[in-house]
Amino acid sequence: MDKAERLDVSGVHLPLLALGPGVRLGVWTQGCPLACPGCMSRHTWDPSGGTRVPVAELLELWERALRHGAQGITVSGGEPCEQPAPLGALLRGADVLRGESWVRPAPDGGAPDLLVYTGYEEDELTAEQREALAPADAVVTGRFRIAEPTDLVWRGSANQRMLPRTELGRLRYGPHLTRERERHEGLQVVVGRRAADGTWPTRWYGIPRPGELARWKREGAQHGLPVSSPSWRP
Repeated sequence: MDKAERLDVSGVHLPLLALGPGVRLGVWTQGCPLACPGCMSRHTWDPSGGTRVPVAELLELWERALRHGAQGITVSGGEPCEQPAPLGALLRGADVLRGESWVRPAPDGGAPDLLVYTGYEEDELTAEQREALAPADAVVTGRFRIAEPTDLVWRGSANQRMLPRTELGRLRYGPHLTRERERHEGLQVVVGRRAADGTWPTRWYGIPRPGELARWKREGAQHGLPVSSPSWRP
């Protein structure tokens, strides 16, 4: 299962309620050479800015998520395909674990699914990257383009494509290929514990609508909760 591999990670979160159907485990890789203008996750660009985590530890988190009824795992970034060997090890291990007899099926009767986001187009992927993505049930491809907004669910810009790759992927994601997101399907906001300096670390998971992050910042300031050092600014 290649558990000796290590993945450079920006963060993980459970439960993730955005970036895919149902309750999920989210894994964000560190390092992205694409640097799309307007990206909300600039903090994931620097390849040295994350934590090198053994794939075995991530698979332990996945097993824990499955035991709590998770319906899938979403791997985003950063750019996951910049680390094809550990990405492949993670997806292969996740595929094995979801096949265990004790794993609960999702509401549609299928197994928990594996979803990966990449800024690369299909024809840009190397053979090694394609092999790493082989276990994924669906892949969202394409760079984020701030000038091409979309309301398509789980996509950040109109050029991005959601590609089911397996029978489960077609079952799980086929109904959503042209579906526009509901009001509640934008951002998941998670407020952490108060830091020693009096600030409240806050993370936004998901895909904001145009102007939504600026609105959050503006309304926070109006209520005495200013946003400092946002990840979408240099």
